[in-house]
Amino acid sequence: MGEASPPTSPKDHLLAFSGDPNKPRRHFRVKDVADLPDQEREALYRDIQNQLQSGYAISGDPTAKHYQRWKRANTAPYRSATHGRRFVSNFVNAKAMAYLQYEKAGTLPVGAIIAKDSFVAAKDGTLTPGPLFVMEKMAKGFSYVSGDWRYAMIMPDGSLFGETNGENAGRVEFCIGCHLAQEKQDHIYFVPKKYRIQ
Repeated sequence: MGEASPPTSPKDHLLAFSGDPNKPRRHFRVKDVADLPDQEREALYRDIQNQLQSGYAISGDPTAKHYQRWKRANTAPYRSATHGRRFVSNFVNAKAMAYLQYEKAGTLPVGAIIAKDSFVAAKDGTLTPGPLFVMEKMAKGFSYVSGDWRYAMIMPDGSLFGETNGENAGRVEFCIGCHLAQEKQDHIYFVPKKYRIQ
């Protein structure tokens, strides 16, 4: 395992949706994912990490260019059922450092950004880059229903899949609905306890 397959395009991902691909109900799910121990996942992540960032950075988005310089919130990539069963890692910028207090984080300030990169390790040994998922706290009034969070998804080839109140906003509307379940925690989900940086 360790050979990375080429990034897939937004068009390829749209084909994986049921229903309206421009207003999906959830993240597109991957199949045949490998069940790997933590150390192996971390080694694979280190193999693909530069490829992830260089692909996202093509977008020109500042988060995509810089997120790997931020504080990483997990000890190893973990499988995220809510992000299509991909392996993910969370990064927080300086304004989002309270995230590392997890359930005691409170309300994050304007400018806080949480970035989650992703990849798939298939049972056949193939590594595939996944999207970069971004949450950015915007000024009050940006979006009441999202708790003023802007959600964005940047594909492995640098294309923008969608962003709240922006291009292809309908494609990331389901992010708002999912995170609304965490309204009492500023709409934030945290790294599973097993993988938290202490």
